[in-house]
This record gives sequence, C-alpha cells and structure tokens, in this order.
Amino acid sequence: MSFRHDWVLILIAVQVTYWIFLYYRKNKQIEALLNTNNDAYKFLTKKINKNSVVIKNRLLLTGIFFLTIAASGPQIGTRVRPIERRGVDLVIVLDTSHSMDANDITPSRLAKAKFELNKLIKNLSGDRVSIIVFAGSSHLYLPLTTDYEAALIFLNEIETDMIPNQGTSLSSALNTAITAFSDQLDNFKIVLLVSDGEDHEGEAIDVAKKAALNGMIINTVAVGSDKGGLIPFGSKNQYKRDKKGKLITSKVNQYILKNIADAGGGEFYWFSNNKDSHIQIQNGIDSMEKKTISTHEFSEYEDRYQVFGLISLIFITISYVYPTINRKKR
Repeated sequence: MSFRHDWVLILIAVQVTYWIFLYYRKNKQIEALLNTNNDAYKFLTKKINKNSVVIKNRLLLTGIFFLTIAASGPQIGTRVRPIERRGVDLVIVLDTSHSMDANDITPSRLAKAKFELNKLIKNLSGDRVSIIVFAGSSHLYLPLTTDYEAALIFLNEIETDMIPNQGTSLSSALNTAITAFSDQLDNFKIVLLVSDGEDHEGEAIDVAKKAALNGMIINTVAVGSDKGGLIPFGSKNQYKRDKKGKLITSKVNQYILKNIADAGGGEFYWFSNNKDSHIQIQNGIDSMEKKTISTHEFSEYEDRYQVFGLISLIFITISYVYPTINRKKR
C-alpha cells in the first residue's frame, strides 16, 4: 500500500496525542468535581450511561481515524492500461578519454557534455535513449530505455577513468553504437557522438558510412575550443606532459567530427561555453519522423480512498445516533 498524500498521516499521531490529552484532562475534571461536591456530580450524571458514552466516543474517534486515512489517498494494487509511445532511438556515444578533462570549457569538457546531455534527456518524450562510453575501447553503458530517470543517474556517474584502455577510438565507439539498436527498422535511429575529436585510429569515417547505409543518422558534437586546454593529471595544478616534458595542449578536432557527420548523413554541433548548447540537437530530434517505440502495459496504483471514506462515514454516523441517556424503567 502507498499513499498519495502521505504527509496527512502525521495527523493520526496528532489525533492520538490529542485524545490522550483529553482523556487525562477529563479524568482530572471528574476527580475535582467529586472532591468538591459528590452529590452534584451524581445528579448531573444520573441520566447518562457512562459505558454508552465511552462507546460513542470510541466510535467517533474510529471514524475520524479512517477519515484521516481516506484523506491521505491510499493506493492499493495496480491498474494496468496500454500505453503507446512514439519516438526515435537515440544512442549517445560519450568520449571519456583523459583529454575530456581539459578545462578550455568550464569546468571541463566532460562536465559540460554531461550538463548539456542531462538537459537533453530531460526534454525527451517517448524516445528511447542509450549511452555508450569510450576511450581506447568502447562499452555499452546503458541499453536502450525509456526510463529517463535511470539514464540521468547513469550519466551522472560517468568519469574519465571508466575505460582502462585510454586513447580515443571513434571507430570502436561507432561500431558499438551500431550494435546498440535492438530492431532492424532502417529509420528512426540516431547516434549522437560527443567528443573532442582526437582520433588515434582514423577509421571512423568508414564506419559512419556503413552506419548510414543501415539507415542510421550520425550526429557529432564537438566539446572544447580551437584554442585548446591543458589536461589535468595527478595532483592539483599538475598537467599532462609529453615524453620530452612539455605540457600537452589538447585541441578540438572539429574537422574529423564534421566529416563523420557528413559521412553519416547527420549534423555537426558544438558544446561551447554558451548556455543551452543542446537546444539545436533537441530541435533536430523533435522535427524527425517518429515511430511506435512500443505498445506495453503501464502499471499504476489504483485509489482506494473510497473504502476508508465509507468506513469512516459508517462509524461517525453510528456515533451520532448512539444513545447515551438511560431509559426510564416503567
């Protein structure tokens, strides 16, 4: 059982406390009356059936108890109804190589990418989303799902040390993306490659052409700046150096990302320091033709406040009509 307004249940504790307070206060008043004038007390209460008063009060309090439960919106069991979703399959391929730690984008390339992708996922409606992480190799991190809350949790946990095999293999990432799609439909498949474009293999364009022949659209997103930035390494204020001891400046290779997008029949975007860099991508997804993702059963709790409300009404009604006056004996 769950409750739509569970905070209302706090009133039950308040009621119990109040009832205990009233009980002790009433006993004190009766005790005081007995001590002052026992005859007056007997005269005032001779027509009242004390046991009936107790029963009447308990009926009323029980009715109020069930009324509080009804007001909290109890939900019991499940109600199942069919839901039809229309959308596209979106596979996000996110670069987690060490160069994504470069701070030419505030606070870092990876942090900026996660920030924009977070907002993109939150704006999806009916689309399935998957996440692939890659560096020197790639890994299907999250299979296609419509559970956006889960996708956001997975996205938030991504760091540059997730892939032990460092480097940047765009071709490996795209090959993994091709296998991430679960059906054979030629349309409605989007790959969003998010990277700084440092490719250590050079086979990505051929893979993008292959994906396009299979009906996929390869969009690419550059993260970083032409100016480039240093790559943090080790302790604070230390940066990665080459074999000669010179600081390594990582620059975005927008040209290879543009070529991949062209080969994959998609668009090239840029995550920069500008606010809301994801909006263009979102608009592109929204403008696409949608397919029926799935027709499935959606379970939800069914309200049961009516039962508790009826029980409450019965107890309160009985309490009001329950007699407390002693009947005269003939």
